[in-house]
Amino acid sequence: MVDLALSIIAFIVAIGVLVSVHEYGHFIVARKLGFKVLRFSVGFGRPLWRWQGGAPDHVEYWLSSVPLGGYVKLLDEREGPVDEAERHRAFNRRPIPHRIAVLAAGPGFNFLFAIFAYWVMFVSGIPALKPVVGAVSEGSVAAVAGLRADDEIRAVGGKPTATWEQAVIAILDELLADGRIELDVSDAAGTERFVELDVRDRVSELTEPEALFSGLGIRPGPTMPPDIERVDPDSPAEQAGLMAGDRVLSVDGEPIESWQAWLETIRARPGETVSLLVLRESREVELAMRVDAGESVGLVVARSPSSLPDDVVERIPDDERYGVVELSMLIGEVEENGERVGRIGAWRPSQLPDDVLERIRSEERYGVVEGLYRGAAKTWEMTALTVRMLVRMVIGDVSLSNVSGPISIAAYAGDSAEAGFTAFLAFLSIVSISLGIMNLLPIPLLDGGQIVYQLAEWLKGSPLSERAMLVGQQLGIVFLIVLMSFVFYNDISRMFS
Repeated sequence: MVDLALSIIAFIVAIGVLVSVHEYGHFIVARKLGFKVLRFSVGFGRPLWRWQGGAPDHVEYWLSSVPLGGYVKLLDEREGPVDEAERHRAFNRRPIPHRIAVLAAGPGFNFLFAIFAYWVMFVSGIPALKPVVGAVSEGSVAAVAGLRADDEIRAVGGKPTATWEQAVIAILDELLADGRIELDVSDAAGTERFVELDVRDRVSELTEPEALFSGLGIRPGPTMPPDIERVDPDSPAEQAGLMAGDRVLSVDGEPIESWQAWLETIRARPGETVSLLVLRESREVELAMRVDAGESVGLVVARSPSSLPDDVVERIPDDERYGVVELSMLIGEVEENGERVGRIGAWRPSQLPDDVLERIRSEERYGVVEGLYRGAAKTWEMTALTVRMLVRMVIGDVSLSNVSGPISIAAYAGDSAEAGFTAFLAFLSIVSISLGIMNLLPIPLLDGGQIVYQLAEWLKGSPLSERAMLVGQQLGIVFLIVLMSFVFYNDISRMFS
């Protein structure tokens, strides 16, 4: 219930901020260009709070009951009689370029807000992780191309990538371009090499939500060393003599270099007795251990602790300090597609060693002037990527599952708000850019559709007929109903998937 309340509050705050920014763009440009503004409303429906401005226009300011949008009402002869003295200030009487400027100002302010938000983040500093690969799945595209665990992605398509976010955006750019992802990587020793991932004809598959890493066969890293933080009482690990602080060196003579390798080795041997070589206080110790294949008690693998049942969350150490993407805390026995896997009851450390953390920590921080440039560049980059994704969705190359509705947006809002101010500001930036792009689409009822009407009137030399306007509005309503139905379907599908 607390998570639900946080999501609802964060969603209302996000929508309130972004709608206010959007409508203020219409409002301020309209006033500067001589239009008469009658009302500025955040939200739809009956006003919860209203205030009237002073002379000469006495603009009404409303905070309305339905916080899912907003509007600026301008004087317009098409909506009722207009006093002769005010007629020159009506929307339909103003010069067409001025009308277009007012209509475009809403989306424009959304882009300006994104620039400002990114500027604030860059100036204050954005903590991040370097794009170090944690694991590469055997037989995957990444493995075939020669990518290896602990490789750091230095550049994608020739574009430097200092953080995982930069790497993911650049990978998506390459994926949408020609399906060949060119990577400049360096291994743990600093040796650089070139790797090309060929994923042509897999754009739709890899652009499914959360499918990129698994589809490429990589896991964000770095590699977690096979260190034991604790063992469960009376577990196979304790009975074999495995102790907290041990580092696993090999299993049956097979070297173990990472926690993932250790995990997979044990999971593959339910019911077997294995020979372990561990490093304990600078000396090597040999142990014999029988891998349990008893009652299913839980291999924990999840995107985040908040997505797990409470009883499972209680068993997971706090992992927030280093922001891993996937948790594999307990070597446990579970049923997977009818297949039994091994369990020994051993837990890895809840945070990476200091030397590993130092190697992967990164931060994007710039001065006031450069931060503004970086903010504008980031906004352009995200806008271009969003437009390309949208175009590829229309032609069927990119999965439509990427379209999110209010339920998913509320969940993202809650998660980002819980993660802190910087994460919430980053969320607002992305949604603001999406809102700006959506409103510029040439669809009646949206700003882009109204701009098309103004351009048609300009070319025609006279206003469009009422019938043409009515047909356009009806088509726009149908489109929005279909779109909302689709995004709600996506949201509900995510909830039950």
